Amino acid sequence: MFGRSKKESLYKGHFQKRLRLLYSDEQEHKWIFITQYINSIMSVKQEMINGVIWTAIQKYSGLLIQLFVTAILARLLEPIDFGVIAIASVLISFLGMFTEMGFSAAIIQNQSLLQKDLNSIYSFCTYVGCITCVIFFFSSNYIATYYVDQRLSTICKLLSVNMLFSGLNIVPNALILKAKRFKLLAKRTLGFQLISGIISILAAYSGLGVYTLLISPIFTAIGVFFVNYHIYPQKFVFRINFDSIKKVVNFSIFDFLSNFVNYFSRNLDKLIIGRYFSLNELGYYEKSYRLMMMPLEYITRTIDPVVHPIFSQFQNDKFYLSKKYNQIVKLISTISFPLGAFLYFAAHDLIHLFFGDKWDAAIPVFQILSISVPLQMILSTIGGIYKSTGKVNWQFFGGNLNTVITISGFILAAIYYKSIEAIAWAWVTTLTINFINSYIILYAFCLKQSPLPMLRELIVPFGIMITIFTSLYFIQPHIISLPTLLSLSISTAITITEMLFITHITKRYDIIKLFILIYNKIRIKNNFN
Repeated sequence: MFGRSKKESLYKGHFQKRLRLLYSDEQEHKWIFITQYINSIMSVKQEMINGVIWTAIQKYSGLLIQLFVTAILARLLEPIDFGVIAIASVLISFLGMFTEMGFSAAIIQNQSLLQKDLNSIYSFCTYVGCITCVIFFFSSNYIATYYVDQRLSTICKLLSVNMLFSGLNIVPNALILKAKRFKLLAKRTLGFQLISGIISILAAYSGLGVYTLLISPIFTAIGVFFVNYHIYPQKFVFRINFDSIKKVVNFSIFDFLSNFVNYFSRNLDKLIIGRYFSLNELGYYEKSYRLMMMPLEYITRTIDPVVHPIFSQFQNDKFYLSKKYNQIVKLISTISFPLGAFLYFAAHDLIHLFFGDKWDAAIPVFQILSISVPLQMILSTIGGIYKSTGKVNWQFFGGNLNTVITISGFILAAIYYKSIEAIAWAWVTTLTINFINSYIILYAFCLKQSPLPMLRELIVPFGIMITIFTSLYFIQPHIISLPTLLSLSISTAITITEMLFITHITKRYDIIKLFILIYNKIRIKNNFN
């Protein structure tokens, strides 16, 4: 992939020379425009690679830290503690949407904002952050009464400070992404994860209990503000220029509404379990859900933050966007379908390894949720493409439809089946329906391209998943009694071997060539050092 740079440069130079011969002096400006466009396309690949590499470093290093910290805290705290924090986190996420209001994506998308515009947006977000902070603080007693746990009152009061710093961080975070400073984001995130993780472990050993789980979100929110202030200091103005707000409001309002609608489809299951089941059951469900979401967080979201800042410059070239997005789907589906089969059969080992024996009730829920992993990982990349095309209104309309379907599924599961397993099945079923809805809308109304090339990319991964599922089904009874790490290692080896073999023989990717490329790069680096 990197070894082609010389060949691409020769191709680009030859192509530009041919283009220039086609135009007269009077059309010189057209040639300049086309040359700049070609340069932009050629640079996208390198920008995408650089962004993905640094985002991956951030995500995977953070994964190791998070797994280590979680493994310790899950053994020191009780499931109900995680259930209590889950409720508070869901509610603070709800108010956080009103603070952010889609401004972050709008700042990235808009190429004409001046510093005075940014100052007004920054000040507006700060005002809203203060208001939501006060609302959350004074609502804490009502929240605790509703969920019949008085600890929620103190927890919500402490977490309310996050609302203020959330408002202060919106504009600087957007500018960092817009400048494609992914290396900075990686260093900043890892630093705070490591420090807050160490403090949380020490606090748990000291007997701080459920309040241990507040250290990371509060410490990170405050720490990020000071880093942002040092790198991208913004000027607070008391009198906001609403003309600056109007420059981004048409984009931001639909992004906000999309997030608002999506919030209910993502969090209503937890609110229902916490209120009508028990906080203890919510703890089991939340841990299963978080473990299932890790592939989403640490595989697809190494790509998703990079997509919008880079692809937004091609928002008028729908054919190019669809072609590049199909390549992303090809990569993600090759990973996600085999991963879904693996997680289903590795549920017992993973729960025991990361959380311990007292979390056995989470195993069935995790197995059910793992079925949704393939489609969920692919679907998670769709937001950046919606934003890149500037069609956030369609994202909002599609999100409305998806949320209605999801909420209906959760309500039916809660009324008729009344178990956390039923809620998990509702999530899987509605996600499948929403996957179909979302891609019909994206390709028909935003990209205006046929979805068939994208769907064809799913055929081989689906076959790989079936093969792995069948293999693990027959091998699982023979390894279930082995030590956890050994059993997990065997399942992992079978999954990776079959995935790589089928991927290579179907010529989806040249695995041998890829390994040779990696080997040569490592050898060159070692020789250089």
